Amino acid sequence: MSHSFYTVTQLAEELGLTPRAVRFYESKGLISPKRAGTTRVYTEHERDRLILVQRGKRLGFSLQDIKDYLDLYETDQAGQEQLNALLRGVRSRIEKLEEQSAALTQTLAELRDIERNATNSLAELGRSKAC
Repeated sequence: MSHSFYTVTQLAEELGLTPRAVRFYESKGLISPKRAGTTRVYTEHERDRLILVQRGKRLGFSLQDIKDYLDLYETDQAGQEQLNALLRGVRSRIEKLEEQSAALTQTLAELRDIERNATNSLAELGRSKAC
């Protein structure tokens, strides 16, 4: 589907969002539609920004982080400041995910130990009743 302009419904359908979500992102300043009379009209620019918003959300970035990054794109034509901000954000997110991964690994090990102990206790109870 290749359009130059989208209505809120068309844009939502193309990106797998609800119209309400599109309007929410607009209210947060992530996109800025044009007006054709009383109708909001979204361009490829807003579409591309929403794709980046969705990607940022999947990667665990806050809407404010995503907005800051997207706003840099508008002001930093060379892209250096934007890339530096991206790199800082990505490194921070990697660090947080590595911490969560370590905590998850520890939690899984503890749960497996509890499971093993409970299974052994049940097996012993079953043997003692059989005697």
